[in-house]
Amino acid sequence: MNQDTTPFEAMIPKGVKDFLPVNAVKIEHLKSTLHQVFKQWGFQPVTPPSLEFLHVLERGLGNELKDSTLRFDDRQSGYMLAFPPDITPQIARVFATRMHNAPLPQRLSYSCRVLQHTEQQAGKDREIFQSGVELIGHSGPQADAEMIAIALECLSTLQAPQYTIDIGQVEFYRGVLDTLSLTSAQINSLHTSILHKDTSGLKLQLEKLPVAAENCEEIMALTRLFGGKEVLDRASQVVTNDRSKKALENLHKTLQILDFYGVNDHITIDLGELRGLDYYTGITFQGFLTGFGKAVCLGGRYDHLTDIYGCSAPATGFAFNLLNLLFSMSQQLSETVQPGVDALVVSKSADCTSALSLASALRKHGYSACIGEYNPETNKQYAHKMNFRYLFTVSKTGDNTDMLSMTDNVLTQVATAALVSGTTSL
Repeated sequence: MNQDTTPFEAMIPKGVKDFLPVNAVKIEHLKSTLHQVFKQWGFQPVTPPSLEFLHVLERGLGNELKDSTLRFDDRQSGYMLAFPPDITPQIARVFATRMHNAPLPQRLSYSCRVLQHTEQQAGKDREIFQSGVELIGHSGPQADAEMIAIALECLSTLQAPQYTIDIGQVEFYRGVLDTLSLTSAQINSLHTSILHKDTSGLKLQLEKLPVAAENCEEIMALTRLFGGKEVLDRASQVVTNDRSKKALENLHKTLQILDFYGVNDHITIDLGELRGLDYYTGITFQGFLTGFGKAVCLGGRYDHLTDIYGCSAPATGFAFNLLNLLFSMSQQLSETVQPGVDALVVSKSADCTSALSLASALRKHGYSACIGEYNPETNKQYAHKMNFRYLFTVSKTGDNTDMLSMTDNVLTQVATAALVSGTTSL
């Protein structure tokens, strides 16, 4: 008989993970905390499907996302299906096809998993947990500022240490390059050097290209235009084209609104940030925690995405990567979020009526409670290991109540009313 000799760690595909209670409760904590902030800002939840028709989904995907889309043949419909690699195109489709008659603006929130095809590289996630918001039908700097302010409030509410939001403006970059007579390959090469802040490499490329001196100055500046608000003044002295100037004006107005929220200490500007050029149409931003190299949130304006699905509306939004949050805040979360239950209830008697009554009473008052088997030698050890707050030992009659070190008044009252004969506080 053949036996499966696959090592346990190799029983799931690369790029996905099992999350045991110690981390699963942290993910749920992150998700619930974020959605509480989203709710306070007026966002309503939607849940798009985990499968889409490939030909429909691809309309809203840029080239990079198309390449990372997992797809397969659907024998039922005869079409190709896909697991969405990102939620925003789905929200654009949902709005354009199901909510096009709804009043504007629409504020929508979500928490979903997406799947992305990746090359076999260590540490590269294929399954991504996203929680985010989309503000559809509201153009201009006020909406852009709102997105950044919400992202910052989320990080503050999570008590994330030393976080920043890096803000870019893709229209500034497009204004610099849209007058150049270069091939797409040449532009992509420039794009890579700018993205990596490779000043020397960029200079060498420009020396070989038919680019005027004044345009070279603008392009070279893109690798240096990052920092605080002073970046806007430096940028305005470099660029001469109207498109870039308009982008700077939009960014300046957005920062003025953000002044109201008092978040300037957490904001940096990066006009050489070129992420998502296929997708975004204005301000973009990324959230980072000091000491963690990956962005924990990504967002920006995408005014033409809903057009693709038949309903034109300006839009902006962002999403948190919950796994990046989990790993970047591992220590902080371990100190505040642990799996556990309020009460373990065991009965000395074979008649466990009193134990059942107590557990039921605790649950009705909002506490979590489990029934266990009575074993004085192991009950307390088990309760400690499983993070129970209290261990209750009850007799058949419950005629003797002894509350030890009970600091929760409501729980004490509930337990007393349920005729507890013996209680151990852990």
